[in-house]
Amino acid sequence: MKLFFHKLTHWEYWPFQMVYIPIYFLWAYYSIKAKSIFFFNASNPTIKNGGFMMESKKNIYDLIPKEYYPKTELVKAGTSIDDISKLLEAAEITYPFIAKPDIGLRGSAVKKIETFSDLKLYAEKAHFDFIVQNLIPYKNEIGVFYVRYPHEEEGRITGIVAKEFLIIIGNGKATIEELIKENPRYELQFKVLKQEFGDRLHEVLPMGEKINLVPYGNHARGAKFLDVSHWITPKLTTTFNEMCVQIPGFYFGRLDVMYDTFEALEEGKNFSVVELNGAASEPTHIYDPKHSLLFAWKELARHITYMYEISIANYQNGSPYLAHKEGMKEYRLHQMQNKKIVNFQ
Repeated sequence: MKLFFHKLTHWEYWPFQMVYIPIYFLWAYYSIKAKSIFFFNASNPTIKNGGFMMESKKNIYDLIPKEYYPKTELVKAGTSIDDISKLLEAAEITYPFIAKPDIGLRGSAVKKIETFSDLKLYAEKAHFDFIVQNLIPYKNEIGVFYVRYPHEEEGRITGIVAKEFLIIIGNGKATIEELIKENPRYELQFKVLKQEFGDRLHEVLPMGEKINLVPYGNHARGAKFLDVSHWITPKLTTTFNEMCVQIPGFYFGRLDVMYDTFEALEEGKNFSVVELNGAASEPTHIYDPKHSLLFAWKELARHITYMYEISIANYQNGSPYLAHKEGMKEYRLHQMQNKKIVNFQ
């Protein structure tokens, strides 16, 4: 009951279909103006479907200069464990590393692979293509929303979200399970954490010892999102412009980035791109618990307007929208892919 009321009184936990109800009307308006419900296809012309659905993470990584992201390889569904091991060795991807679906779903089925046994289990359960990727050696993570119109040489940062990981600190008395259940945000992840930690949940965590329960900043996996858009500076904007203009056909989306210090990040040093998300990107700074639902609606409307205007400009420059028949086919494939990932346990 405690968790039910926590979710009820914090809109960030509501089903996104409910949160987005007013936005659907704006989408319908822009679809009528564009004469296509699938106008988003032109927002990022080099990314499949603009990055709205069925886009391959590996194909997106391949657009980014290699110095900006960790070593990453694609594993096709059904690949033998021996062949995966050979791939890891050839790519110099070492344990522990991250495995995640090539076509993802809001952070589902993202796992830290500690051992060969973990890899074998993941590969057996994954009925989808997946990515293997070296861990990034930086402790901080932010999401940077970037927008650039096709006629512009420089874009802009429209929002930044910082991510607070699920970290528990031992007191020498409480078990890991008890520490998790002290925080409703953490306890909402208990079902997944129980699968991952198993009998370790009954261990008493020594005084001062820390455990990062989920080593990636995903809201669906419990990370707390904080709006730090006041961090936007001319230097930071220049750093992201220098990177993003090197990514062909990328105009609208969010880059999730891990970094050492903010000062180094501003200078374009000691950071790595976790993911680049296209047309389906949310301005995730809206999920800061301090923000109202009205604030979220305003920010969502602002960013969908950016996407519409960029799509129109690219369309006028020759980038096509998706035909309705093709768009519906892609949507059905997207739904099928989502079911595969949701069923990953």
